[in-house]
Amino acid sequence: MRFGIFIPQGWRLDLVGIDPAAQWGVMRDLAQRADAEDTWESLWVYDHFHTVPAPTDEATHEAWTLMSAFAASTSRIRLGQMCTSIGYRNPAYLAKVAATVDLISGGRVELGIGGGWYEHEWRAYGYGFPSAGERLGRLDEGVQIFKQAWTNGKATLDGKYYQVDGAIVRPLPVQEGGIPLWIAGGGEKKTLRTAAKYASYTNFSGEPAEFIHKSEILRAHCVEVGTDFDAIVRTTDYNVVIGSTEAEVEDRLVALQARLTPFIGADKAAAHVNDLYRGSAAVGTPEQVIENLTKIRDLGLGYAILYFPEATYDTSGIELFEREVAPALR
Repeated sequence: MRFGIFIPQGWRLDLVGIDPAAQWGVMRDLAQRADAEDTWESLWVYDHFHTVPAPTDEATHEAWTLMSAFAASTSRIRLGQMCTSIGYRNPAYLAKVAATVDLISGGRVELGIGGGWYEHEWRAYGYGFPSAGERLGRLDEGVQIFKQAWTNGKATLDGKYYQVDGAIVRPLPVQEGGIPLWIAGGGEKKTLRTAAKYASYTNFSGEPAEFIHKSEILRAHCVEVGTDFDAIVRTTDYNVVIGSTEAEVEDRLVALQARLTPFIGADKAAAHVNDLYRGSAAVGTPEQVIENLTKIRDLGLGYAILYFPEATYDTSGIELFEREVAPALR
């Protein structure tokens, strides 16, 4: 199993208490720490504008600006977004941005792309909130534009949602054949079909029964469109709270809930921790996490991207994972 790590950027209220002027330094230092530790093949940020689980006035730093900054301040680690919303940027423009960041990084960019879902920020930024069908239609057309732009240096598409006419994207990405595409989402009729046609990676649920089901849907689409299912790396994201003992794990969960409470209220903070962390495959002692992730690895999960909610303030959980969990799974 391969591993990526999320760098706190504020979206999940994971930079609170840090002066905004100091937040870039925190993010940069964590990125450089991951760059120096061979557990991590990649680092990731989220493409969002407003905090979760509720919009607040706390900082959320923009994903592609961070991509460029990380490209210039790291040397080895690959750089991704989980995942870029197709509706937030014209795809020809995004192809240009991503190619430039790939050049800055020396060929280390991964493009995570999806239909988008966070209605509050869509509407707040004036993007409306199209139907799921339209968002996924835009995803398919946008990926076609990326593929043309990164192989031919030009893109032309007279689509239902996007019209580009000889859009020049130069220089090409450093990576031969273009930037690897991660198609995120488990939509069975459209998203997984787009993934079957174009993706190097997918990203959907890591819950075993759902993972098996989505994998079979993806396989069927690959057969239908004539691509190699086994060439697509299946990935998922995990929220990680790890401790040497179950009591330590509980202490970390309590601390997370306490940090969120002043910003979203006690009830919402408790629900957030219960829904997203308790019972997660990557919450527990090293032995428990190894057991859980081994099961999903053996079902075909090739890559996990991990989020440590306390990373800004305490890296001991990351260190424990690096020391005891990663070697057992790699």
